[in-house]
Amino acid sequence: MARNGRIWFEGAKYHVTSRGIRRSSLFFDDEDYQKYLSLLEATMYKHPFKLHSFCLMTNHTHLQIETMKTPLSTIMKKLNTNYAKYINKKYEFTGHVFEKRYGAELLNSPEYEIDVSKYIHLNPVEAGMVKAPEDYPWSSYRAFIYGGKIPLVDPKCILSYFPEPPSQHYQRFMKLTPMDKLYWKDGKLFTVKDGVIPCGQK
Repeated sequence: MARNGRIWFEGAKYHVTSRGIRRSSLFFDDEDYQKYLSLLEATMYKHPFKLHSFCLMTNHTHLQIETMKTPLSTIMKKLNTNYAKYINKKYEFTGHVFEKRYGAELLNSPEYEIDVSKYIHLNPVEAGMVKAPEDYPWSSYRAFIYGGKIPLVDPKCILSYFPEPPSQHYQRFMKLTPMDKLYWKDGKLFTVKDGVIPCGQK
């Protein structure tokens, strides 16, 4: 049976997930994480795209991607195929490394983009691997709050939705619960928390 075509257009934004076959590990040591990131960089060089956030978990990956001239399917096929070849060669495995096809969710609003970024960065915390997202070394979160340089990721798109200073507001947003109030003003996302009141409102 033929697969259903996936929506793609120049500038499309996605939450992309890839999982290990039968939930098996994709990463076994630091070298594996580093290799995946180097292959991600090589793929970006050959087929340019924007990476807004990411997190590499033990048996799956999260990428928040904005495509440019190249369809997402081409990008992910190159990335996952090259990483599978690396894993099979290094560990003398055979067969599939990834489960089925990658998952891709189209992000069609700023609210969705921001929520996905939060979800991605909180993955290690929800899994009980770390107490705070900044403690996890294999995600883009540190670049968001510390301004650390990660050549692959560009946090400016997500941070542009927050008022000045955006890193502090993003960090506060990460700590919100579903009950906390959020609202937009002049294209920026504000939170009512800890006495913070948007400019011009009382």
